[in-house]
Amino acid sequence: MNYIVIKCGGSVLENLPKTFYEDVISLHQKGEWTPIIVHGGGPLINKLLKNLNVETTFVNGLRVTNHEVLDIVEMVLSGTVNKQVVRNLIEAGGSSFGVSGVDGSLLKAIPNADESLGFVGEVVEVNTAVIKSIVSQGHIPVVSPIGIGADGQRYNINGDVAASAVAKALGANLCFISDIPGILVEKNGKKSKLDKVTKARVEELIEDKTIYGGMIPKVKAAIDGLVHKIPMVGIIDGFEKNSLVEYVNGKNIGTKIVLDEEIA
Repeated sequence: MNYIVIKCGGSVLENLPKTFYEDVISLHQKGEWTPIIVHGGGPLINKLLKNLNVETTFVNGLRVTNHEVLDIVEMVLSGTVNKQVVRNLIEAGGSSFGVSGVDGSLLKAIPNADESLGFVGEVVEVNTAVIKSIVSQGHIPVVSPIGIGADGQRYNINGDVAASAVAKALGANLCFISDIPGILVEKNGKKSKLDKVTKARVEELIEDKTIYGGMIPKVKAAIDGLVHKIPMVGIIDGFEKNSLVEYVNGKNIGTKIVLDEEIA
């Protein structure tokens, strides 16, 4: 079975057209690819935190998460956003089943090495049986990135990290959905898309701040996935009709991320 993990960030999800969900359903119905969606929800989390006067900060694109922030993050991700994605897939004619990483201990987690981040976690194991069970019943799995520790503690998992972990566990291709055509670089005042980028080039682009903020965990998760034998990683524009279908069919869509030129 060919799995493809599709990561949708919160800023993208708010405005994704129906054609994106139709593309996902098309992949599912044709049967060659089995799609799994992992989502974020940053803007909605920010909005609710602001409404409740709860301060929030970021370190290298990761949200510092205390108890109060964690409650709100889980509420938004596993409640509002997860079910919205499921509804959108159903509305577009598909069948979908939403779960949190807590359900069935899908995303087993430990605290991030940086203690200043609070309850931000790293995925140490993915219970793939949960996903395979959903798939076997004909549904498209939609995963909210809240992890759980062996002691029952919840963790806020960066959505890109969670998507990479799921892809690694399933040996799946990984595709990040964006609202831009891929990784863009500026030359002579004009921005152009990189069709392909290596690990070394990604590190240069982070260093010179071409890649910054929330894009940092995205490309780092991509590189980590490639190191752990994820077959293919790309960043594509979810607002372009058929972009997902064309991407899995090998067309020159978005930015393909590779370890080095020799294996590209």
